[in-house]
Amino acid sequence: MSRATGTWGEAQVATYLRKKGYQLLAHSYHCRFGEIDLIAQKGKTLCFVEVKTRTNLQYGLPREYVTATKQEKLRKTAAFYLSQHELDCPVRFDVAEVYTDEQRNGASVKIEYLENAF
Repeated sequence: MSRATGTWGEAQVATYLRKKGYQLLAHSYHCRFGEIDLIAQKGKTLCFVEVKTRTNLQYGLPREYVTATKQEKLRKTAAFYLSQHELDCPVRFDVAEVYTDEQRNGASVKIEYLENAF
């Protein structure tokens, strides 16, 4: 999958979250520990969202690519974000699976959103 496809998938999830009442706080947040695709807030809960976009399931479900190593990097990155922004609030880690065809046809998009994925 190309970086362009990944960025496209993240934009699809951002739109999905806004429609669900989330406030988007950051997109592609980077620090020395890693990257978080989307950071959103719903109510008092801060959500760190890992987005996985796929055009087929040849190599398994997208969520299976959020390995224990990736989860640890996400936790460290989230802790840094919280510290940097002096936040003390409930958090959760979500995974958004974006399914589409090779042409990224908007009509063929399906999003599976997993709250508290890990």
